Amino acid sequence: MNEFEIVSVNISKEKGTIKVPIESGLITKYGIAEDAHAGKWHRQISLLAIESIDKFGEQAKRNFNYGEFAENITTRGISLLNTAPLDILKFENFILEVTQLGKKCHGGSCAIYREVGNCVMPKEGIFGRVLQQGNIKVGMKGVWQPKIFNIKVITLSDRASEGVYEDLSGPAITKSLKSFFEEKNRKYQIENILIPDDEEKLILLLNEAIDSRADFIFTTGGTGIGKRDITPDVILKFSDKEIPGIMDMIRIKYGENIPAALLSRSVAATKNETAIFALPGSVKAVNEYLIEIQKNMLHILYMLKGLDIHG
Repeated sequence: MNEFEIVSVNISKEKGTIKVPIESGLITKYGIAEDAHAGKWHRQISLLAIESIDKFGEQAKRNFNYGEFAENITTRGISLLNTAPLDILKFENFILEVTQLGKKCHGGSCAIYREVGNCVMPKEGIFGRVLQQGNIKVGMKGVWQPKIFNIKVITLSDRASEGVYEDLSGPAITKSLKSFFEEKNRKYQIENILIPDDEEKLILLLNEAIDSRADFIFTTGGTGIGKRDITPDVILKFSDKEIPGIMDMIRIKYGENIPAALLSRSVAATKNETAIFALPGSVKAVNEYLIEIQKNMLHILYMLKGLDIHG
């Protein structure tokens, strides 16, 4: 169940000062009430495990008090560094979303660093933002819920949908994405859908994906210049913003050796908090495109979610 508990709640009324334990408090939409680090940003609440504090204390040969590393919440029973951005920390009365692991060490401006030449918070602390407000108190239990990425893969092909030949590019996308998320130890769910080159059906599926809060939508097929190739046109009309650089770079990279690659009208775009990628219909092209897309895929999603971090 990934359960853990709060062993201390700590606040400071000024930044740059040690936080002081309190028995209970209020989680507002900006962080813990009266804490200097609360605000309209992605690092509203900081968390550090007592296991990390104890380990660091043994190395530094001294004991550390709760809040001395400027953590808002001191936990027991969870390896915070195993969490990841967009994971959920759910408590009885409030909910946090993990937004960042670690931070830049302030070095000489940190009292603990000046004393022992090191600090644990930049390496093993994490940060979160408030999704649901409520009361917080010492002894409260929490549950870590890893983020499950919701992905839709849509193949557009008249002939494949009629059974003339097997859809290979959709499964190729799924295989590549599974490898990507498993390598990063992230959870995912992928739905594959096969339709003809039909604008109305594509728009319906795009809307359904957005309604289900899909994180990523991948389409394959329909990016050429034939009469039935409508995928990029539909997606650009449907989306909020285009991300032209990714696909332009891919076309140029592979077009140097294969001039026909420059004819692809593949696009990348966003709708609300969903990233959309329209890929060509061949398995070879799908694999080439995904190599480049996956370099920025999580960073794009983090930006859409308002997180100032890199994937």
